[in-house]
Amino acid sequence: MRHHTNPVGTEWRWKTDNADDILREALENHYQMIKQFRGVPGVQADKLAEGMNAQHCALSLVGEPIMYPKINDLVRLLHQKKISTFLVTNAQFPDAIRALIPVTQLYVSVDAGSKEELKRIDRPLFRDFWQRYLDSLEALGEKSQRTVYRLTLVKDWNVDQLEGYISLVKRGDPDFIEVKGVTYCGESKASTLTMVNVPWHEEVMEFVSQFVGHLSDYEVACEHEHSNCVLIAHKRAVDVSCNYHKTCIPFDKQINFPSERCVVESKIVSGLIVTAKRTRMADELLSGLVKAKYNSGLLHKRATMVHI
Repeated sequence: MRHHTNPVGTEWRWKTDNADDILREALENHYQMIKQFRGVPGVQADKLAEGMNAQHCALSLVGEPIMYPKINDLVRLLHQKKISTFLVTNAQFPDAIRALIPVTQLYVSVDAGSKEELKRIDRPLFRDFWQRYLDSLEALGEKSQRTVYRLTLVKDWNVDQLEGYISLVKRGDPDFIEVKGVTYCGESKASTLTMVNVPWHEEVMEFVSQFVGHLSDYEVACEHEHSNCVLIAHKRAVDVSCNYHKTCIPFDKQINFPSERCVVESKIVSGLIVTAKRTRMADELLSGLVKAKYNSGLLHKRATMVHI
């Protein structure tokens, strides 16, 4: 969390709940919340039913999910239930990143391009926070799965560190880079941010334009002005036959989720990046996906996401 102590501890020293208990209670609470919308005017029956079938899980928001000692158990359980996993880490636990089994998409928060600014923005607890930061990005680059850098621009804080960011991208070689303006959430004793620190979308686009201009392997994939966010994609994520960026994940067809017991690699399939098992069935699966000729623009499925 920007401008808050990050992470909240240097080691796990709390009671450890079992992964199955966490998942069970998270789903129970989620479904209980959805049930409260029954009978509410304007609520559509099909959307209510869709909400009762969790398909995606965001392992992020407050705290550092990768610190949880049983994170791999939790990921396995989610995948067994055909629930995708999006995990965000604050780049302070490189060994944990290396030990993490493949998730659907792995994010690292890249909050600054220099040691001084990282200390100022994230207020890290580790004395060797900068080396941990660099090692975490290198660990991300070693992962054979979809990876994302998440850059949050804070005006007058970290928007003038292009050279530093460029160096960090080369270190981790992510598939995608998400650049967004910081969101102001009101006054807080823990933060000195004000609306002055929120960049306009035009300023975010200007930063991205300069950024991509120095990264020959990357280009802008899309932008969303209302979210003040821009997505940059590695050119390996471009289908040259139709010039589409392979930013979609075919959840409906990704039947076999990655497992730590097999090698995982990204395969280009009909304009998509598909993470598939390296088993003797992999080629048949991928061949079948190619023959299906999916329209990547139609694969975004509105589905329920559970936050843990």
